[in-house]
Amino acid sequence: MRIVLLATVLSFAAGCTWVHMAPGANAVRVLSAGAPPAGCDKRGEVAVSVKDRVAFYERNELRVREELETLARNEAPGLQADTIQPIAPPLDGEQRFSAWRCGARGAQSAPATPEAGSAQTYPLHGTR
Repeated sequence: MRIVLLATVLSFAAGCTWVHMAPGANAVRVLSAGAPPAGCDKRGEVAVSVKDRVAFYERNELRVREELETLARNEAPGLQADTIQPIAPPLDGEQRFSAWRCGARGAQSAPATPEAGSAQTYPLHGTR
C-alpha cells in the first residue's frame, strides 16, 4: 500500500511546475546559447538550480530546463538585465546564464543551431 501511495504522489509531482514567473520576469528575453548578443551590456551571471530527481524518480528533462529558465528570468530584473542567455546546458538540475541589458535596441544575435537532443524554449506572451 505504501508503494502505491508513493508512486501516485511521484506521478503527480512529476507533472507539476514548482517554479512560477515573478513580476517583471515575463519581459525578460531568452537567447539561444552561442555568441554574445551585439549591442548589449553584460550585467552578470546567474546560477540557478532545481530538483532533477525526486527519490529514485528522474524528472522530465524539458520540465527541468523550463524551470531553470524561469528561475533565471526571475533573477534578471534584480541585475537590471532584460535578456538572458544560457552559458552551458543544464547538469544535475543546475545551470548558469549570462544576464544582459539590451534595452530598446534589442538583442542582435544569430540564431544558434540547437544541440542534438536538446530543447529550445520560447516565452509565450500574454499567458500564465
